[in-house]
Amino acid sequence: MAGLPPFLSWLALPLYAVEGTRVRARTPRFPPPPGPVMGRVGAPWQAGDDEIRLLVLGDSSAAAVGLDRQEDGLAPQLAEALAARSGRSVVWRAAGFNSATSGQLRDHVVPALEPAPYTHVLLSVGFNDLKNFHSGRRFLREFGGLIYAVKARFPESRIFWSQLLDPAEVPGLTPRLAAILRLRRRALDPLGACLCRERGAIAIPAMQGLPPEAFCSDGIHPSRQGFRGWAEHLAAHMMADT
Repeated sequence: MAGLPPFLSWLALPLYAVEGTRVRARTPRFPPPPGPVMGRVGAPWQAGDDEIRLLVLGDSSAAAVGLDRQEDGLAPQLAEALAARSGRSVVWRAAGFNSATSGQLRDHVVPALEPAPYTHVLLSVGFNDLKNFHSGRRFLREFGGLIYAVKARFPESRIFWSQLLDPAEVPGLTPRLAAILRLRRRALDPLGACLCRERGAIAIPAMQGLPPEAFCSDGIHPSRQGFRGWAEHLAAHMMADT
């Protein structure tokens, strides 16, 4: 029975294609906002400081798409939340790209990143794999390869993955689209969590019960308030596992 939800989602692929085209046609397309993609939170660095060095790597959420400025995005807000919980200064870097999938991050982004000594790496990826109907086998290969690539590039880091949000929580999706994507999520999300366990990463459960104001005007990407709540949620798990 475990394979039944993905099988049913493939049967619904024609409906998904038609419904998805309609949603894309009426959904505004936002570019990443202006602003710095790296910074520091907390006291100026001094020799001997035990600072957190954070990389947020992922898709449009990591790129702060939907906001007016980068400073309100996931990476800087997560840095603020980690600093508040730990009492340590946080140096942060965001590497996010519109529509990025696990395989694209693995092949084109990780090799191009500077080999900095990050202590914490957050992966915000998977929803594009989901909406692009990537198979479980492909997700196993590409997301699993992404974890290995990050571990090889940043061997001193602890790696965290923010698990897939329930599509029913996303107001910009129609009920039919959300229902089909939920079938896909039932296959990919547990697979991603299993890969994390096997490959030394930490899977952080998705938030639930999100209010409408957690999303920006397109109903797809988080708002400033949404990023703040997400950052607090992530920081609580990251500090508990550090």
